[in-house]
Amino acid sequence: MRIAVVSDVHSNLVALDAVLAHAGPVDAVWHLGDIVGYGPDPDGVVARLAQVGAVGVRGNHDAAAIGGDEIEQFNPEARAAMDWTRAAISEPTRAWLAALPERRAEAGADVTLVHGSPRDPTWEYLTSPGAARASFGYLETTHGLNGHTHIPLAFVLRDERIEAIRPAPGDTLDLAGLRAIANPGSVGQPRDGDPRSSYLILDPDAGTVTWHRVAYPIEAVQDAMAARGLPPRLAARLAHGV
Repeated sequence: MRIAVVSDVHSNLVALDAVLAHAGPVDAVWHLGDIVGYGPDPDGVVARLAQVGAVGVRGNHDAAAIGGDEIEQFNPEARAAMDWTRAAISEPTRAWLAALPERRAEAGADVTLVHGSPRDPTWEYLTSPGAARASFGYLETTHGLNGHTHIPLAFVLRDERIEAIRPAPGDTLDLAGLRAIANPGSVGQPRDGDPRSSYLILDPDAGTVTWHRVAYPIEAVQDAMAARGLPPRLAARLAHGV
């Protein structure tokens, strides 16, 4: 069984389509939130995920897009992009985002999906072993999947020891005998210095997760952002993965 896991698409349909094409035939698509925000194609991204039957959770940008006060914590550029997003999205997109839960357990795979962390599914940036140890205490399944940081990463709990894993493209983590919380990185706005889209493939039958990177035509997305009047710095950073 192959499950494509994506996160932080941020209205970047060009990047999402590149990832889906790279993943090839899969049994399911799971998403970890922040589907919209920053980028130029919120309706297109939601329509594509709906088309492929994706299931997942709500991120802070998704909540803000449907009127949530999460927008109050955004920096000026993120807020400007969110103001545009709120005005631009269609009612079907709004309804799709509103229906997303904060967390979702996939019992068959023994995995919980969140955006931030199992401890705080909306806002926590899970970047340290200490935070990961606390989050394992809130995880009712053996494994977890999270996004929000825009950085591919995993924390594993083995014999009461927390280990941070920073995967390279193509790296596979064997889940046998450990608990893990894995982050696929960002499809639409990577921030680890690599501008290529990042995602992972989960194989519950084999008990593995594998990270992948995919190049896409960044200039096309930058042009679309400029045409919509989105903040120039949000477009510029796509080329650098920061």
